[in-house]
Amino acid sequence: MQAVLFQSLRFFSLNSLPSPLPQHFCPPALKRATLLVLLALTLGGCAGVKVSPPETKDYMALRRGDVLTTGELSASVGAALQVVGIDQASCEKAAAACRKTLGESRALGDEQRLSVLAEIWLQEALRRDRQVQTEQQTEAMLDAYLESARHAYAYLFMTERTVGQRALDDRQTQVRDYYNFAVQQALTGLFKLYQGKPPRATDGQGNFLLQVGGWDVHGTVGDVRLAGDRDLPKELIPAASLSFKGLRNQYRRDGLGAELVAMTARRVVGKDSAEQAWSETPFPALTAVASFPGTTLEEVLSTTKVQIVAYDPFRQDSITLAGREIPLAASFTSGYGLWLARSGFAAQSLLTLVGKGEVLEKPHVYLMQPYDPNRRIIVMLHGLASSPEAWINVANEVLGDETLRQNYQIWQIYYPTNAPLAFNNLAIRRVVEQTLEHFDPSGTAKASQDMVLVGHSMGGVLSRLMLSSSGDRLWDALLDKYSIKGARLERVQKKLGPYVKFEPLPDVSRAIFVAAPHRGTPFAENRIARWASGLVRLPVSVLGRITDVAQLLVVPGSANAEPLTRPINSIDNLSDQDPFVRLVADLPISPTVRYHSIIGSYNSTPELLLNATSDGVVPYVSSHLAGAESELVIPSGHSVQETPEAIMEIRRILHVHLEQMNNSQLVGRAP
Repeated sequence: MQAVLFQSLRFFSLNSLPSPLPQHFCPPALKRATLLVLLALTLGGCAGVKVSPPETKDYMALRRGDVLTTGELSASVGAALQVVGIDQASCEKAAAACRKTLGESRALGDEQRLSVLAEIWLQEALRRDRQVQTEQQTEAMLDAYLESARHAYAYLFMTERTVGQRALDDRQTQVRDYYNFAVQQALTGLFKLYQGKPPRATDGQGNFLLQVGGWDVHGTVGDVRLAGDRDLPKELIPAASLSFKGLRNQYRRDGLGAELVAMTARRVVGKDSAEQAWSETPFPALTAVASFPGTTLEEVLSTTKVQIVAYDPFRQDSITLAGREIPLAASFTSGYGLWLARSGFAAQSLLTLVGKGEVLEKPHVYLMQPYDPNRRIIVMLHGLASSPEAWINVANEVLGDETLRQNYQIWQIYYPTNAPLAFNNLAIRRVVEQTLEHFDPSGTAKASQDMVLVGHSMGGVLSRLMLSSSGDRLWDALLDKYSIKGARLERVQKKLGPYVKFEPLPDVSRAIFVAAPHRGTPFAENRIARWASGLVRLPVSVLGRITDVAQLLVVPGSANAEPLTRPINSIDNLSDQDPFVRLVADLPISPTVRYHSIIGSYNSTPELLLNATSDGVVPYVSSHLAGAESELVIPSGHSVQETPEAIMEIRRILHVHLEQMNNSQLVGRAP
């Protein structure tokens, strides 16, 4: 640049002046003026700072790029290093000396110094994370994560400005992410390090003490209810590491804390679940928050103790930390998605229908979240040859609705769909009552009142039965068919009474029937359905009960012995010609229950009357119920419950139920 400049000046000064020169012209003065003008113009053309509009991606990378998003240190770190006179390459080569210089520098304010150290410590932790092979290397990695969390914590809570005052700062968002990620990695790493080794101390209340490097890690999961009355989970899984296919949305909440899934068991279906009528989720979501004792910045930066507390994000949306109320981060989909992914329901439900695999002998209640006495219960019942996976997006969308999530908890019932309706009606009633009795023996909790039943297909038929009164209709029909007298009558009444005489479940006040064949379906009589019915194999326990009943009802050699030589099953029961379905179709639903219908109609056209349509399996006339508070017909096949329209309708009904229950409580309190 200098050579060009001098050549230009020489050219203009010697060659650009007019010749011959006028007598009044003063060559020295003109030359000086010309040189000054040319010098100014030339220097202006070689300016060291130029303005150019950045592309959007470059703008965002400059503002938001950091060690977590790009793998490179942020511009904030670069600016701080320039202030203390260290280039980034030198800092990475001599990381310990660099951190020491940054920590001692008074040229940086507390916020800048702490945020930079949180990021640099995180870079160190990530580097060590990639190299971990030995226990010693693991401890060094965990130490770096805890240091990152400590400096991020100090930035957030021990500096002059509050979290609220920095609410719009990009840098605070970055530092919050450093904190959340560092706590996540430190806690999951600690559990892996101590896998198979009990914590040094525990009091049976979910409190533990772990030591790593020079740190004493005090923690508690006492706020989170773990399945099987466990004090500590077997494993902690970062929610961010889970990605699910089949779920339309993954719901979470921004805030402070590491979003985790606590694993208490590896399997969902199996012998463990058969031992009792219910089980809480083996994969509850939790949010872990770390704090460092001290009332001053110096105390926080010098302590060797860290306190980690796990919270149930379904029950708590904020916490008090360092004297301030802080929103609690949460992942609401992760535990549910992991439960479904590890359940094996898809294959097991079909195998169960034909008597293969791990045969399901009786219904089982699965609690989607740890039991909460203050949230109302939604009970979901799937249909034939199905499982809780039938509700995969329905349940997730309920969890994703803030109001519904705060006021409801979901119970899903997995039952043997090969068993006759009468047997499942009684068995499901019993497991629901046993589960309520276990969690709320006094029956006074909000959870035990005004429950909602949601049933799809055969699950809808069963839901309706559980809300109906049989009166003497089924019993009288039985006596009309079979000649039963004397002592045999007493035995039949004792054995069959619970199946043919029942009243509505008292704890339910609303129901949603989805594609339910209340009056059966002719589809069950076609050739394919009859062939499938022949493949169905009943559980041994159900088959034994049917045999016992047959021996009581039928006198060998009598004319009415034939119908029981081939035991009925669930497919038989769904036929519109089935005697049981015909008898129960008009049983009265409890007057205290409000009910709704959601119906699929795949062949609905303006020219075709609604009564002539169906969802491909169930006719409209079978799903329609007089007296329903609402009825929504959706252009859909039989799996209508998974359509966005059905999910929106279910959410709407749940909101209405909640509002009406709250209003009735207010009226009840009125003087």
